[in-house]
Amino acid sequence: MNPAYTIVVPTVGRPSLAVLLRALGSGPEEIILVNDRPGRPLPVAVRGRCRIVDGRGRGPAAARNDGWRAARTPWVVFVDDDVVPDPMWTEQLRGDLLAAEHTAAVAVQGRLTVPLPARRRPTDWERQTAGLATAAWITADLAYRRDVLAAVGGFDERFPRAFREDAELALRVRARGHRLIRGERRAAHPVRPAGPLVSVGRQAGNADDALLRRLYGPQWRSLAMVPPGRRARHALVTAAGLVALATTLAGRRGLAAAAAVAWLAGTTEFAARRIAPGPRTPREVAAMALTSVAIPPLAIAHWVRGWIAHRHARPIMAVAR
Repeated sequence: MNPAYTIVVPTVGRPSLAVLLRALGSGPEEIILVNDRPGRPLPVAVRGRCRIVDGRGRGPAAARNDGWRAARTPWVVFVDDDVVPDPMWTEQLRGDLLAAEHTAAVAVQGRLTVPLPARRRPTDWERQTAGLATAAWITADLAYRRDVLAAVGGFDERFPRAFREDAELALRVRARGHRLIRGERRAAHPVRPAGPLVSVGRQAGNADDALLRRLYGPQWRSLAMVPPGRRARHALVTAAGLVALATTLAGRRGLAAAAAVAWLAGTTEFAARRIAPGPRTPREVAAMALTSVAIPPLAIAHWVRGWIAHRHARPIMAVAR
């Protein structure tokens, strides 16, 4: 007998939602669309098995909680509104859920591919998106047992962005001794259009990293299966820049010059590392040069903000049914 499941799609009504619904096709399983822009209608016609639940406008973690709590099936399948399932996705999903039940796994992740340009090197933003293909336990396509979600309290709504909230949930589930596995179903995750400053806005995620550090200690990256970052280098570059500015104002020219050289060397290394694998067009080089100046201080500022804001944070323990 096939496991019963509900598909939960948190959405703000992006055009890609219509593409996703067409790809899912028709079937008996319910699709819950969580409208995370309450009061604003979704730009899709809801038919048959689709049901709209108004979210609270508090980000994807809260929207997914609203979705799984509205479901009544043993399995909840979270799918982002910008993925495109394979034509055989539904059949593959059923096989994945059966495999999970046979192996006592409580979650099963789909396999993502990120289409990249065939005739040129990918941009920095395209490479960042391509990292989703190898990321662990991301909810772009991830099924969980509903009773396990209830037992651990669901997603931590202190994570306001689509960043780290799914890794933290998987960490909490695994800490209780549960198994999460990768399945065989496949979906594509196209690269969304983005402006040249997209990497600057993404630095707000450093506040979420600070929350994870507060919750799980210095080993949080290895526990959450998150690759190493550049925060230590960003801190050094930022410190060099601040010293250069302060000593210039104080009239200490020798120290100011040394600090400025250190800042320039660190910034240049960061920009070169980002430029080298890309298309190296004038637009891309200019964007990388500009954002490589802005990213280190912004990354540290957001980290400090998160560290202070979450200074009393503790992992979720309550049961929410």
